[in-house]
Amino acid sequence: MRLLKVATCNLNQWAMDFDCNLNNIKESITQAKQAGAVIRLGPELEITGYGCEDHFLELDTINHGWECLKEILVGDWTDGILCSIGMPVIKGSERYNCQILCFNRKIIMIRPKMWLANDGNYRELRWFTAWKHKDQLVDFQLPSEIAEAVLQQSVPFGYGYLRFLDTAVAAEVCEELFTPIPPHAELALNGVEVFMNASGSHHQLRKLDVRLRAFIGATHTRGGVYMYSNQQGCDGGRLYYDGCSCVVVNGEVVAQGSQFSLRDIEVVTAQVDLDAVASLRGSISSFQEQASYKNTISSVLVPYKLCQPFNMQMSLSSPLKINYHSPEEEIAFGPGCWLWDYLRRSGASGFLLPLSGGADSSSVAAIVGCMCQLVVKEIENGDEQVKADAIRIGNYTDGQFPTDSKEFAKRIFYTVFMGSENSSKDTKKRAKDLADEIGSWHLDVSIDGVVSALLTLFQTLTGKRPRYKVDGGSNIENLGLQNIQARIRMVLAFMLASLLPWVHNKPGFYLVLGSSNVDEGLRGYLTKYDCSSADINPIGSISKQDLRAFLRWAAVHLGYSSLAEIEAAPPTAELEPIRSNYSQLDEVDMGMTYEELSVYGRLRKIFRCGPVSMFKNLCYRWGSRLSPLEVADKVKHFFKYYSINRHKMTVMTPSYHAESYSPEDNRFDLRQFLYNARWPYQFSKIDELVKELDGEVAFGETSDQDRSRANGVGMGVVAAGSGDPKSGL
Repeated sequence: MRLLKVATCNLNQWAMDFDCNLNNIKESITQAKQAGAVIRLGPELEITGYGCEDHFLELDTINHGWECLKEILVGDWTDGILCSIGMPVIKGSERYNCQILCFNRKIIMIRPKMWLANDGNYRELRWFTAWKHKDQLVDFQLPSEIAEAVLQQSVPFGYGYLRFLDTAVAAEVCEELFTPIPPHAELALNGVEVFMNASGSHHQLRKLDVRLRAFIGATHTRGGVYMYSNQQGCDGGRLYYDGCSCVVVNGEVVAQGSQFSLRDIEVVTAQVDLDAVASLRGSISSFQEQASYKNTISSVLVPYKLCQPFNMQMSLSSPLKINYHSPEEEIAFGPGCWLWDYLRRSGASGFLLPLSGGADSSSVAAIVGCMCQLVVKEIENGDEQVKADAIRIGNYTDGQFPTDSKEFAKRIFYTVFMGSENSSKDTKKRAKDLADEIGSWHLDVSIDGVVSALLTLFQTLTGKRPRYKVDGGSNIENLGLQNIQARIRMVLAFMLASLLPWVHNKPGFYLVLGSSNVDEGLRGYLTKYDCSSADINPIGSISKQDLRAFLRWAAVHLGYSSLAEIEAAPPTAELEPIRSNYSQLDEVDMGMTYEELSVYGRLRKIFRCGPVSMFKNLCYRWGSRLSPLEVADKVKHFFKYYSINRHKMTVMTPSYHAESYSPEDNRFDLRQFLYNARWPYQFSKIDELVKELDGEVAFGETSDQDRSRANGVGMGVVAAGSGDPKSGL
């Protein structure tokens, strides 16, 4: 037997915080060595943090990376252990995303990334060049300070692997695993038994299985030990890196780290038998045949043994049942951990949430409550860093620290019900009940006086006073009155967040939390600069359907029973007066259901459908219950309001990224925000298809009305930046 102890890790790195990152790296190496590991793998770009973005273009960032690596090399951290450490490197005039393979205080090889992630949230080609010379290793001259410190002038640079005396080890960096022809395939044929994948992979609902299946598939048919390391936490942006570092042997997971955690460092170890890899490969005839005429890959000889012989004192790691979280748990723990990182790193003293008693703001409140529960639990588990952060944020003194989540929430979480004459007693009560269950400091405020003052000012200026539609007013008046309420709440929220800590003799400031969901953002069903405008939003990329499922789950598993009643209530903005014959409802206002919105969103983003392609797809999907004309009406209605309201995405609050069809404008969904909302060419193509499917006469009677509705949407609405409130246009 050739026994090998390996260690991989989840590290909570922070972009551009070199002290924090370096300390985490050192501690992870120390823990790996204490566990007896001889290979330690860290996340991609762990020295700088993955999310530096345009800071990667600064020479300071590159230089600081070398300075940190030098500190690791001159110490004893790499003695007797192969360490794969991620950082950016400039070679010549090109900048590369690299894994630095270090052993016994020397750099053995620098492995540049060959296939860069450049879609979705990733823009690596903006900052890095892909290494294209697969046929050779070249000499890289080390920076003079590094060369002097480690007594080494140059190092092999490029695509290759390390040949130890008893095994072969290679790096495969993040995106490379998911390419059509991944490097591990030919590396395995060259005899590489251990693969190290350093990654910077973010959380997305229901995504973990895709990742794990890739690790399993990499070694199931060709054998091998596949190590995976990832960042875990918020490193300064919208993404939450969801850890789940693991070790896979011959297609079976033998070690798995947490997906969501408040810990800064988590080291995952496994004891493996490399003879099992050799045995599997020897039993696969096709592997033997392909290996016999492989393309030879360059390698670096390391005259050292990593493995131990058969020893009864060393037990092998056994296959595990993979731990998956339900989507409801992902919504609780992912945004909860992201909020904690943001809170402790921002310098804020807590959060303030406008709590309406509806599903969205209640979801945010429940996530904050979950965060408080996670903090108390981690303190009970002995995490001193979480304890120190909680003491500082909660302003504890005399050796006290959080022991109860409700008590902790009272210190760091304000909720405010901002009612008006249009608010119901039911939503007011639901907000109060939920606040009591979570433990937040809850306020009940009426905004009617401020609304009245603004309307009086408007009347003084213009001589007119607007009325709601139910009271005989026009659509324009109705829209304006709803926007006034919504925007007052935003102003009041920020005022309270900045001044309430002062009122209660607390230090610092509070972060305002937003609570608009991904479907509202897609449809534009929100007021520009209302309570959707906040500091951060933990649910801005989560669908209404998933949030309602989360509320049902949280009512039981988080202990907030009032959420069941909140989830059961029909969604309403409560921006218009309630009458005996009229009650405002979200889905009626939007002209579409939240379920339909999710379908539109996935087709638009994930399947890259324009109006015509979406119409064709939905004819297949909905054809059994809707005519082509009805499908056309729905598609046109969606694209009309999507395009009218796209401008709102330019000012949306930074949101936790969780959904693959997010319309977030900053980096994930890059599209224009001024459209011809009539879509004349595309809609005419849909009309032609309807005519073919339904017949010319029936089509002609309806299409004129349809065109008039579309043409009635004036582009001036977009140009003026008019806000579409919760009630829609």
